[in-house]
Amino acid sequence: MRAILLLYLASTLLLLLPSIEMKRHGTGRGLKNARQKLTQDRLKVRGLRHQSRSRSSRFVTPNCLELSESGEDFVDCQDRSLTSIPASNTWSREPRFLLLARNQIKVLRDGTFFGYEGLISLDLQQNQISLVEEGAFDGLTQLTTLLLQHNRLSTLSEEALIPMLNLRYLRLHNNPWKCLCPMESLIRTLQVPTNRNLGKHARCAEPINLKNRKLKNIDPDLLCEDLDSTGKPNTNLTVFIEPSPIRSKSDAATLCHTYVFPKVWMDCRNRGLPQVPSGILEDAVQVDLSHNSIRHLKSRDFQGARSLRVLNLSSNNMEHLDTGSLSGLLHLHELDLSDNKLHFVQYGVLEDLYFLSQLNLEGNPWVCDYNIHYMVYWLRLHPGVKHSGLLCHSPLEYTGKSVQEYVHSYNRECPKDRQLGRPDQDQTDPELWGTLMELHGEVEEEVEPSHLRAPQKYQIIRLS
Repeated sequence: MRAILLLYLASTLLLLLPSIEMKRHGTGRGLKNARQKLTQDRLKVRGLRHQSRSRSSRFVTPNCLELSESGEDFVDCQDRSLTSIPASNTWSREPRFLLLARNQIKVLRDGTFFGYEGLISLDLQQNQISLVEEGAFDGLTQLTTLLLQHNRLSTLSEEALIPMLNLRYLRLHNNPWKCLCPMESLIRTLQVPTNRNLGKHARCAEPINLKNRKLKNIDPDLLCEDLDSTGKPNTNLTVFIEPSPIRSKSDAATLCHTYVFPKVWMDCRNRGLPQVPSGILEDAVQVDLSHNSIRHLKSRDFQGARSLRVLNLSSNNMEHLDTGSLSGLLHLHELDLSDNKLHFVQYGVLEDLYFLSQLNLEGNPWVCDYNIHYMVYWLRLHPGVKHSGLLCHSPLEYTGKSVQEYVHSYNRECPKDRQLGRPDQDQTDPELWGTLMELHGEVEEEVEPSHLRAPQKYQIIRLS
């Protein structure tokens, strides 16, 4: 009996050897077909086990929202202090989008998402995930977007990605990746040219010679070679493809929290940013840059953000907006410039905002002098824009008055030292320049800023 048992164990071990060898020498989806067969067999067993667990948790319903947007069903479980993934039969309809950001999930076990086969987007960012078992994503064959950024992952097996045949977007940045031999197969997968949107911002945290190197720039052939006497990689190796470029601006993709559903928006609040970060997504609908230290909005800061509808720049101590700083934002609907240090808005800044409907200007020390006229005339030409907070802060005589009231009084006021001459006086008399001829234009129509007036044929220069 013992001999038979030993023969059985030996034959089982021989069957397992090929899969062990494949796992050790990962080639980045090169063995996908062979591994998928193993995954399907694994899924059958885990599915039965997960069904049993789901029945027992059917009536434990977390306080999540089931919503429908553009004909798609999604479940919003963000900020619910969840420590595990709710069972799929918790919901009245199978969701297409599952939002689990900002919870307390630490581990993703094998078969965790059994029953969620219809998912196309899974958001797990900003949790405490430190372990993803190889079969965690089994069954998610339709998934196109997986967000795992801002967690505690130090390693991840390529095996975990194999079930997601349609995966197009994978975000892995802001995790403490240990770029050692166990990461070889994953790094190969990320470097396949067709996988350009998989983990493109992820960087190594260890070892020290690879710190801050992008996973996509590391040479995977060297990760498992030349181990030292302790079994660790030789730290004298230089194992990167090319040096990381020097970045003059902070990168929005790594500093901001990006959410993809129900709309693509980037949360960049309270990041201590001294300027608008680069890398704002082209399909971002909303960007929140409030409560930073952006003092100067520069030309081309939002170049490429063609889909932007809502932009929040409040509470930045902003002092100046360059002409062209908002160029290209043709479809912007809401702009918040409140609680900054703006005295006026530079001529031409607002010219591209054809569809703007809401403009918040409160909490700025607007100076009621000639420079403020542009803002008033632009608002007059765009009566559909609802605005608030345009009040004079200085000079003292206009403090608290609306800027529109100041401009109106500026245009209508007749200086005391100027009197209209008699109608029969010779208007060509140089002695009368600065009185009758100039006042006639001011009485006929409101004085506009010089850059809005039509070009004049003659210019009068007073020398006295």
